Amino acid sequence: MILPLLLAAAAAPAFQDTAALDRAVAAFTAQPIGALGGARAPVDPRLRLATCPMVAMSWRTDAHDAVVVACAGPSWRIFVPVLAPPRAAPAAATPALRPAAAVPAAPVIRRGDPVTIEAGSDGFSITRDGVAMGDAAPGARLMVKVDDTPRPVQAVAVAAGRATLPGWPE
Repeated sequence: MILPLLLAAAAAPAFQDTAALDRAVAAFTAQPIGALGGARAPVDPRLRLATCPMVAMSWRTDAHDAVVVACAGPSWRIFVPVLAPPRAAPAAATPALRPAAAVPAAPVIRRGDPVTIEAGSDGFSITRDGVAMGDAAPGARLMVKVDDTPRPVQAVAVAAGRATLPGWPE
């Protein structure tokens, strides 16, 4: 009777200890759960994460709004929200100090212009030719009709006749 229970217990998968993750996040942020700069709440104990021998931690953004807890093998990742200090309200601009209205930049690509869309990095690059479907200043987005595609492609204007895909550097 005891042998089947022992076999069942041995076959049950082990899961990551969420209390250990809470302690690790508290050590990473140097603040306890619920404190300013610490985790908003404990990691949900219902999570069934595979046991990880060593977790890695990093901030999700420079705003330190969440801690990324990741495991390389087995591969999993969770985000633990952090109680951030309240942001100061922006000071009201006085009428004498208001900046002048920004003058919109002149378009470098006009509707109907031929456009070469470029994207790439070290080791590869790709270009596609198309026709601009609207006007765009440098850095502005526009739609480009590429001949062999049924839908237009979104691009970012770089210079006259040149654009890149969003998210790719010039």
